[in-house]
Amino acid sequence: MSNQVNIFDKTFEKYISSDVIAKRVKEIAAQMNKDYEGSAPVFLPILNGSFFFASDLLRGIDFPYEVSFVKIASYVGMNSDHSITTLIGADESLAYRNIVILEDIIDTGRTVFELCNQLKEIPVSDIKIASLIFKPESLKYDVSPDYFGFVASNDFLIGYGLDFDKKGRHYKDIYKLKEGE
Repeated sequence: MSNQVNIFDKTFEKYISSDVIAKRVKEIAAQMNKDYEGSAPVFLPILNGSFFFASDLLRGIDFPYEVSFVKIASYVGMNSDHSITTLIGADESLAYRNIVILEDIIDTGRTVFELCNQLKEIPVSDIKIASLIFKPESLKYDVSPDYFGFVASNDFLIGYGLDFDKKGRHYKDIYKLKEGE
């Protein structure tokens, strides 16, 4: 794949290669295998962005688990919308279960914060968060991933599930918006 890609009128530069992503996702799975040995948590991947991360991560998990997808929307274009909409909810009984939220990116933290609040009302036994990308400089809500792949600056990212107006998810590498765009 190219070192640059274009979506609409924006140019993105390669930021993290697919090989580096694959290695880090395997490391996260190995850590979870130690942490959850003898447990059977429910993984909650947040669609659509975390699909690639969740798929690759869960293939590396050695213990029994359940998966239930949730779809929460908070982005329009390159800006975080002010509303959080749960489009699809978890379908398993989550009461008193250990939950692992799988997210593609935590920037402001709002999506994960809102989901955690909804889960605490059920109530669940424990909530852990795994995010491929963590942007601490952008954080506005009190959330912190228990597992994360990469710490990133405040650049806009696409690829490996991350999108720009529903475009660019399909790239195997992660790209960042080119400076000055």
